[in-house]
Amino acid sequence: MSYQKFAYLYDRLMDDVPYDKWVEILIAAKEEYQIEGSKLLDLACGTGELSVRLAEKGFTVSGADLSSDMLSVAQNKAAEQGLSVFFMEQDMSELEDLPLFDIIGIFCDSLNYLQTEEQVVNTFKGVYEHLDEGGLFLFDVHSLYKMNHLFKNQTYALNDEDVSLIWLCYEGEYPDSVEHDLSFFQLDEASQKYDRYDELHFQRTYSVEQYSSWLINAGFSILKVTADFHDGELGEDAERIFFYCRK
Repeated sequence: MSYQKFAYLYDRLMDDVPYDKWVEILIAAKEEYQIEGSKLLDLACGTGELSVRLAEKGFTVSGADLSSDMLSVAQNKAAEQGLSVFFMEQDMSELEDLPLFDIIGIFCDSLNYLQTEEQVVNTFKGVYEHLDEGGLFLFDVHSLYKMNHLFKNQTYALNDEDVSLIWLCYEGEYPDSVEHDLSFFQLDEASQKYDRYDELHFQRTYSVEQYSSWLINAGFSILKVTADFHDGELGEDAERIFFYCRK
């Protein structure tokens, strides 16, 4: 399921997301692997927060997302800041009619929203086809540890004066998956009553070895795999895994 009403509250409710760290990682990778071009595709771009920040850094950014509501927020954000970012509605596992890019990124664990192994494999193949020779593919995913020990059967909540969120996490239907049951309440200023909205989202992850196998089969060279915004070794309690790949 793609984000709907939640898209318009996402930035506010997720204001602690460390977007600047992703920007730092991408810029450092561009320098480390000597990528001269700056054409970048931000896949599953969401509200465009990373797309806008990367455009501010001089990248020529295109953003794609499955949610038209997310894209609406992203387009307004870029326009308000006077930035030229091309946004389009596309499923990352069914990319089509795109040019070649120097860098393609799937950030903020967006890849984990794909429900099947086939979709992940198709995404890797599509990214490979739309990268220039020598181009970089960067993405991050939830670890098995985070999915099975930190998400399952957990409850998160936020309570502000005009908006509240209850976020329940359940074990999903597939191995190493969770379902996020979101209920949020937004104050209607005219009536001074709260409107309730409910959305159900799904995430699934796989082992580092499985991701690596799919990447190699798609034609990528894996440059390095890191965790939790650091270059150190992958510990058993690592929460977010980063893959650096080259076509």
